[in-house]
Amino acid sequence: MKWGMVIDLQKCTGCGECAAACKLENNVAIVEPEESALGRSMLWMDMLTMYEGEYPLLRVRLIPRPCMHCEHPPCTKVCPVRATYINEEGIVAQIYPQCIGCRYCMAACPYTVKSFNWYKPEWIKENRATKNPDVSVRPVGVVEKCTFCHHRLQKAKEQAKYENRELLEEDFQPACVESCPTGAIVFGDLDNHEHHVSHLKHSPRAMKLLEDLGTEPKVIYLTEVD
Repeated sequence: MKWGMVIDLQKCTGCGECAAACKLENNVAIVEPEESALGRSMLWMDMLTMYEGEYPLLRVRLIPRPCMHCEHPPCTKVCPVRATYINEEGIVAQIYPQCIGCRYCMAACPYTVKSFNWYKPEWIKENRATKNPDVSVRPVGVVEKCTFCHHRLQKAKEQAKYENRELLEEDFQPACVESCPTGAIVFGDLDNHEHHVSHLKHSPRAMKLLEDLGTEPKVIYLTEVD
């Protein structure tokens, strides 16, 4: 299996619902505006701002940007304690108790999709009920990132095993995919011809961010139609 994602920019409206759903699903802390201004925002699904054209025909686009879960991830190569690695299903994972917070992985990531936990995560009383018990809260001083909602994969596997059947495409879908109001984000096994993403990755509109670097991202974008 090789889990991957396709984001169709023709369908994406830049609403940010995927980013909000990601925060809720994965217990990603919300930082104060002052800290955000210092570049200390916690985002597993960022909204990349892109400018097209020139004034007065300037156009601003917001593009969802999760971890690319690269086939050849630079971040895993620089970690001195192997706190980040790529597993057998192609997901770039993070072992939080093992992370020493050196941030080498953040510096090595060309997509800047990793976040450092500057403070102990805290939630205001009114929001504590929204915490997801299936996802551990990361401690201060570690690097964290998108996991493709890996905890959902574990539950889906157990359910499929209990029902004595194969894992289906719809069994495992990250929160960002489920929340997208336009169906712009598609997720599945890139190597399974029965999964929608395996067909979309061959679209003539398919492109990868910073493809020249040879990282082989498993998040693929479909460009807009002119």
